[in-house]
Amino acid sequence: MTDASVLPGRPRDGVRTGPATARAVNVLAPNASAMTLDGTNTWILSEPGSGLAVVVDPGPLDEGHLRAVVDTAERAGRRIALTLLTHGHPDHAEGAARFAELTGTRVRALDPALRLGDEGLAAGDVITVGGLELRVVPTPGHTADSLCFHLPADRAVLTGDTVLGRGTTVVAHPDGRLGDYLDSLRRLRSLTVDDGVHTVLPGHGPVLEDAQGAVEFYLAHRAHRLAQVETAVEDGYRTPSEIVAHVYADVDRSLWPAAELSVRAQLDYLEEHGLIPRRSEDV
Repeated sequence: MTDASVLPGRPRDGVRTGPATARAVNVLAPNASAMTLDGTNTWILSEPGSGLAVVVDPGPLDEGHLRAVVDTAERAGRRIALTLLTHGHPDHAEGAARFAELTGTRVRALDPALRLGDEGLAAGDVITVGGLELRVVPTPGHTADSLCFHLPADRAVLTGDTVLGRGTTVVAHPDGRLGDYLDSLRRLRSLTVDDGVHTVLPGHGPVLEDAQGAVEFYLAHRAHRLAQVETAVEDGYRTPSEIVAHVYADVDRSLWPAAELSVRAQLDYLEEHGLIPRRSEDV
């Protein structure tokens, strides 16, 4: 058995439905895959003793899962009062409209196309429901509309796909941009240093007990991959698919299409910073 204490971010043992902090309960969606890990973590957040709850990322359009989220809240004596989205990928947001029907809630998101109701989400917003306080942290990069939610009372941050509980995430080119993603990781690092955040509640994978360690690992990993891609270009590898086959040779081939998205984002970044020559349009 691997010692979790030496893994990046100190992941908890396993991914499961149930309480994660004093204010956060996970309901794991049944959509496990190479890209979604154990499945999507749908988070129910509430202040202890409150009869109201907030749900972050209802997950896929799976009726059984959506009803399980409602049932979990109701068994705890809570009514779901608001639905929030970290970003618009289907494994996080596809079930939001149906979930809103089941709960009678608004859906707030950065992307207007995902909202149900008049209110969106923006940097600096503070959301309060039943005494619970959440702070909106803009973290573009994985996608342009990616957000995190800072839960100060639990010294935790809900990261969606910006930081995962296991492995690393994809910069989903062309919507995602590497420069934005690196800035977002630095923003999360400042939460760990300046605001005392120590717990990551990710969109996939186990809870992480060492938020700063996780973010530092992500920053180091991105720097390493970027250097590998730059070297590959210098060595004559031209197309994203050629670079993936060279740089990601030790990665499961089923993940290569996702890796190619990140490579395209890395190539754009290297071009923008003058570190490699401009490529022709067909590369």
